[in-house]
Amino acid sequence: MTVLKLRASKAGLFGATALVAAALAGCETYGGGATASRQFAVLESDQTGATTVNIASLSEVIQRNPNDAAAYVTRGAAYARAGQFNDAIGDFTKAVQIDPNSASAYNNRALANRQIGRNDAALQDFSKSISADPNYAPAYIGRANVLRAQGDLDGATSDLNRAISLAPESAEAYHARGLVRQKQGQNTQAIGDFDAAIDRNPFVAAPYAARGQSLIATNQYDKAIEDYNAALNVNNKDATSWAYRGLAYEKSNRKKEAAESYQRAAQIEPGNPVAKQGLGRVQGGVGSLFN
Repeated sequence: MTVLKLRASKAGLFGATALVAAALAGCETYGGGATASRQFAVLESDQTGATTVNIASLSEVIQRNPNDAAAYVTRGAAYARAGQFNDAIGDFTKAVQIDPNSASAYNNRALANRQIGRNDAALQDFSKSISADPNYAPAYIGRANVLRAQGDLDGATSDLNRAISLAPESAEAYHARGLVRQKQGQNTQAIGDFDAAIDRNPFVAAPYAARGQSLIATNQYDKAIEDYNAALNVNNKDATSWAYRGLAYEKSNRKKEAAESYQRAAQIEPGNPVAKQGLGRVQGGVGSLFN
């Protein structure tokens, strides 16, 4: 599964002893559109081997302290960083068996379950996290992302309002609420939430890209282009951002720039429908080359 590389994610989805929040792209990176693929924000793969060493040392800690819930949470986080989500879930499960009131362990297990498509299990664990600690904002954000994906926009909004009241500096919460509002067609309000997310964390691609869609929807094409430039500066391999930048250029009657952006999107993702359809419009059928 393709993921966005978030610069701020070193303390993101799977932090050391407690996950502080689902990262900005908690579920869909964008709020709508034909190419709104599911992209889950996770830590970049460790290419240094440090994670393997870390897991080994954490296993030694657990051998010495087999009833230490925090040790299992920490190793579970390391497994998640390595992409070993089933092993991570096993450690988080052991943690909640030792400490049934560990909100962070339930939240971590929910996030790991989301990574492997177990949304119903994730929803249950987010709710358990909230029951263990009603003031634990990350669990409200995580549950809201699942509810949004399931179409319960009112439930998602309620959870995100609560998360923002608990953690008013949370970029993740504002971004997630922006996605809900975008899905409701409330693009002006969505832009306000994406503004707030970017103010709090300007170093990730997702809120720029999401705001770009709402700017296109409200006919603010030049601003949308600026946002997609910012998103692509963080992650220039994101076909959807290239495609929607093409759409913004096309709507502002800059067909040459539109074609270039659509072509970049099609090179990265040959089946991208926004790029294929856009090329068909600006180049008279060239889009058929990218079937």
